[in-house]
Amino acid sequence: MAAPQKYPDEIRERAVRMVRDIKAEPGGSAKGACRRVGDQLGINPETLQGWVNQAEIDDGDRPGVSTGRAQAVEAFASMSSLNTSEGFFQSKILRGRSLMSLAIMAR
Repeated sequence: MAAPQKYPDEIRERAVRMVRDIKAEPGGSAKGACRRVGDQLGINPETLQGWVNQAEIDDGDRPGVSTGRAQAVEAFASMSSLNTSEGFFQSKILRGRSLMSLAIMAR
């Protein structure tokens, strides 16, 4: 499961938009933009760079796994885990029932 978010979505979106605007200016660099916006908003520049990278992936501007795809994979993994656990417990229940029926027949 993902860790809880330290920053609200509105702050993240605003920060990413600000970095993109600065990068679009002539001579604007990603690292410098993240440093500047991070200082203004009190966000670690490396954290901000990760948000910008993920936003670019989500928008199709950069290759990688989109947020939606990652969430779908995580949900599938959770369901698989539940199904495996369910199968484990069902086998224990069935095995218990068969042992009980053997005990009853042995009487």
